[in-house]
Amino acid sequence: MSNIAIVGAGQSGLQLALSLLAAGYRVTLMTNRDALSLHRGRVMSSQCMFHQALETERRAKLNFWEEDTPPIKGIRLTMANPQGTPEVAFSWHAALEQDAQSVDQRLKMPGWMAEFENCGGRLVIADVGIAELEHLSADHDLVLLAGGKGEIVNHFAIDSVRTQFDRPQRVLALTYVHGMQPMENGGQINFNFIPGVGEYYTFPAFTLSGPCNIMGFEGLPGGEMDCWQEVYSAGQHLQQSLSILRRWLPWEADRCVGVELTDAMGIMAGCLTPCVRQPVLTLPSGRQVLGMADAVVLNDPIAGQGSNSAAKCAEIYLQRILTHGDGAFDKSWMEETFEQYWGYMQHVVRWTNNLLQPPQTHVMQLLESAAHNASLAKKIANAFDDPRRLDPWWYQAEEAQCLIS
Repeated sequence: MSNIAIVGAGQSGLQLALSLLAAGYRVTLMTNRDALSLHRGRVMSSQCMFHQALETERRAKLNFWEEDTPPIKGIRLTMANPQGTPEVAFSWHAALEQDAQSVDQRLKMPGWMAEFENCGGRLVIADVGIAELEHLSADHDLVLLAGGKGEIVNHFAIDSVRTQFDRPQRVLALTYVHGMQPMENGGQINFNFIPGVGEYYTFPAFTLSGPCNIMGFEGLPGGEMDCWQEVYSAGQHLQQSLSILRRWLPWEADRCVGVELTDAMGIMAGCLTPCVRQPVLTLPSGRQVLGMADAVVLNDPIAGQGSNSAAKCAEIYLQRILTHGDGAFDKSWMEETFEQYWGYMQHVVRWTNNLLQPPQTHVMQLLESAAHNASLAKKIANAFDDPRRLDPWWYQAEEAQCLIS
């Protein structure tokens, strides 16, 4: 069996590492944070995972927290008044065909790291640069970079054809809370669009202290939700979150009377620039490293696709490795592997980038029509599980008109 090294212990790296171990491969996993620092650290994402992605975990027998995690059974979408007054323009709800779930990565990643070592994997805690990649590539048949953060990913060149933006399109913030009032339809993702200002979403999750709700904010840079620069403490972060709701979404503020943070590290704020990178890095030695998941396709979280895409990437790469057997993992194989992933991810990137821009007229018509067209609402809601379902009607006005009534 081949000897494989993976750099990065997130959703894609750990899922692939554990799956390869189960298939009999020798696997080295390198990451710059140990399990305890992850567990005690700041939240890393909102990580809502839909059915297809959850199925990849189930097949790998990695769904350790499934019975404890509150199910997400539907999606509610609310459009605030585009004139800027805190009023609802329209709203609708649709059931998901299969439940979604969100497990705090401060639970999942340390748990999976322990499982990796228990199953015989070699875990190395160290920063990784070009020198470390050279050592790994000399000692392993295949090296994969699964870490989307840190300087090392910048060695993978930007794909200028597939990358649309050169700067962040949203200012992001997360707030994990206890005490939010439940929605009338039960556990669901609750999206609120505020034209010209940003977006707000919330959904149930499972964190260090049990069931909770995650509040997610996406503000237009320079706009009124770009307001986190002077927030220095966890308490200030919570108050800023509630202030945004009171200003723009009073119906959401009503659900948050009496909420409290899950923990002092249950917050984050920042931004990222969506991009697609070239998938293969050629080292000074001439050996190659293959990138995966958000190391090479980084999306804004507005469409909730990050962990879903990472899980699907791990599954695609796993099958490519298994079917390749003991063959050489050359550059051609690496590029073909990524292109198989891109065959799916191009739909994710297209939809995510579309949501980051002012909505086209036919998209607004689709969203508004869904308020009195249950079938259309269900089509939109379940596209989160597989964005390929949106083509062509989300993007072409003529196709959209066939669904609008």
